[in-house]
Amino acid sequence: MDAVPGTRAPQPDVRFMMARLSHCVALGLGSGLSPVAPGTVGTLWAWAVFAIGSLWIDPLAWLAIALVGGLVGIWAGGRTAHDLGVADHGAIVCDEIAAFWLVLAVLPATPGWHLAGFVVFRLFDIVKPPPIGWMDRTFSGGFGIMADDFAAAFATLLVLAWWQH
Repeated sequence: MDAVPGTRAPQPDVRFMMARLSHCVALGLGSGLSPVAPGTVGTLWAWAVFAIGSLWIDPLAWLAIALVGGLVGIWAGGRTAHDLGVADHGAIVCDEIAAFWLVLAVLPATPGWHLAGFVVFRLFDIVKPPPIGWMDRTFSGGFGIMADDFAAAFATLLVLAWWQH
């Protein structure tokens, strides 16, 4: 949502991203700068980092990384949203990244499960069915930026657990 109704949200660039650590984190080290579907690009970036990192990092550590990423995202996303003057700018993708790491850490480590997790997570994040949409509308600041994506992650895991059984 725009800070001033009827105005176009500012589009951050590399210079904006590099101005503060919070911007760099919130914009997913640049993945959120994509002019097309930045949330999806950020989620794909998270998947690539997870795939490479999993060569050295076990799933339990990934859970911790996802949770710490969520806490850091509250700070980085909130600060970046404030600096952009937009409550939850599309370029802020730290929420997709941390939440999708949570999904990947819990799912079986196979390409099929990870692809299913990606599709279901993106669907929940885009469509925002209840209670995800309610969280998106109700909470604000950095917590609000992160809350709906973590709700989408939990919903993804519930759907895939149901599907598995």
